[in-house]
Amino acid sequence: RSLSSEADERILSQDKNSVQCPVCFKDFTSATINGHLDICLLKGVTDSSPSTADESGPPVKKSRTGPEAVIKPAASSSSMASAQSPGVFSLFQGNKGKPPVQTERNGLFVGKQSPGSAASKGVKRSLNEEADLGAAGTETLRSQQPAPASSGQGLKTAKRLSPRTLLAVDKPLAEVLRPETLEEYFGQNKVVGEQSLFRPLLDSQEIPSLILWGPPGCGKTTLAHIIASTSKRKGTARFVTLSATSTSTNEVREVIKQAQNELRLCKRKTILFIDEIHRFNKSQQDTFLPHVECGTVTLIGATTENPSFQVNAALLSRCKVLVLEKLSVEAMGSILNRAVATVGIKIQGQDSTNPKDEDQTDGHSNSLSFGFIYIQQKALDTLAYLCDGDARVGLNSLQLAVQAQMSKTNLLAPDDSPQEILVTEEHVKEGLQRSHILYDKAGEEHYNCISALHKSMRGSHENASLYWLGRMLEGGEDPLYVARRLVRFASEDVGMADPAALTQAVSAFQACHFIGMPECEVILAQCAVYLARAPKSVSIYKAYDNVKTCLRSHKGPLPPVPLHLRNAPTRLMKQLGYSKGYKYNPAFSDPVEQEYLPEELQGINFFTWKPSDS
Repeated sequence: RSLSSEADERILSQDKNSVQCPVCFKDFTSATINGHLDICLLKGVTDSSPSTADESGPPVKKSRTGPEAVIKPAASSSSMASAQSPGVFSLFQGNKGKPPVQTERNGLFVGKQSPGSAASKGVKRSLNEEADLGAAGTETLRSQQPAPASSGQGLKTAKRLSPRTLLAVDKPLAEVLRPETLEEYFGQNKVVGEQSLFRPLLDSQEIPSLILWGPPGCGKTTLAHIIASTSKRKGTARFVTLSATSTSTNEVREVIKQAQNELRLCKRKTILFIDEIHRFNKSQQDTFLPHVECGTVTLIGATTENPSFQVNAALLSRCKVLVLEKLSVEAMGSILNRAVATVGIKIQGQDSTNPKDEDQTDGHSNSLSFGFIYIQQKALDTLAYLCDGDARVGLNSLQLAVQAQMSKTNLLAPDDSPQEILVTEEHVKEGLQRSHILYDKAGEEHYNCISALHKSMRGSHENASLYWLGRMLEGGEDPLYVARRLVRFASEDVGMADPAALTQAVSAFQACHFIGMPECEVILAQCAVYLARAPKSVSIYKAYDNVKTCLRSHKGPLPPVPLHLRNAPTRLMKQLGYSKGYKYNPAFSDPVEQEYLPEELQGINFFTWKPSDS
């Protein structure tokens, strides 16, 4: 082999046997690395240019500087040394001659440094040193630091923002303007009014476990947030928010475990708010029982469904149910007026010289920088009516209408003069598209409306019958479901007073099945009006109900079928007396005297019979 090949092999073998020092990053053999580490780790950072490998110490490593560091072209050796940090294993070094160390906890240098050298290197300062720098330098450094994450748009923040900024935020207006105090909470005076039972409990933070039941947009979640804000201000309780739509049982158990520790160590209660609590099944709701019972957590559940059907009876007995009503038109008007006043929108035709209408955040009025935004009072009134008591729909529709007009109109004309924006009633209606109808095909409103339709037809009120029918169909109800109920009504409430009513109802059901919505709506309307105008008789319904009562209240075995009424298809049955003595009615020209009821029920009349007669 050639000499070059042998040399290459020696080099490769040395590379395989060499070990790199983790301090000075030089290569040593396995036999000498331990001795070198003893010297390298124990020796201080005193020699920046080592002559031999065995006497070498760890190299000096330059400190990291932030993006705001200012590097000067000529720096003295003393300033360079002051900016240096120890080596990787500086933990083993003594305190003498140790450069300043940057702690991770506060990010400030604890070593002695001159303000000048710190400023020239752009390193972080202590609080005292930063105060000595001067306003200009401090503001420069602060401007270069990343802005802290926002904790949410509260009402106080909303009042400081201009209309254009506030209406252009990512959050819905209903979330931005969510009330933080009971004084800003409208429409539920029966529950949280000054004279209500719950108001002093909330003021004293003696809050029991609650189930907030009400339609969407009535203020259930807002009331929970007000309780949370009060608890945070007074520091009397810890508030935790969960949603039953995205929370598992294990997460609930973890929160309860934290609540137990909080109560044991800090003597502080935990208020647990569960939104859409009806989404939890029965076993998941049972998780709360022992902890609500012993007071580990104060449960506040919000639901749009009837708690009698959707919440466990055991959990329901441990909570107080607060029924929140659908917001009235007056309450919606107050909410919308508060919104336009907070945002800075002016109502057309009203005096706008109030200095409160001007946004002084930027040092000048809102009109000069953004242009006036007006809304018609009629538009607010229409919105209050059409949102159907849903504050969330009302506020978000207002935001949509204003945003649409702001995008269409250039707020600043070419000559920099402010340009006005007017939101009209048509803009509000366009944002809603149609009347917002509260109707849940699987919820309580479904049964409320069908009950109202049934009772209106029973009372022969054809106009009310049409209204409740339209309420259901326009809300998205299945027309075949309504048709089936009309068939039932034809026998239950009309019955023998007009036997043709059943034919009308069945024909309406078949027609709806053939053509569907929206064409079948007039067919259902015709049938509903026919049944409302028809004479009523519940004799069949009551007679059959008496039969069921008689059967269920019978004591002992039911009486056997009389032998003469039994069929006898075989010889054996005939020999046993089946069908013996039966009189075939068509064979007689006169009425036949024959018993058809069991012996103990002979003479009973279910049309007039009462349970007390048995």
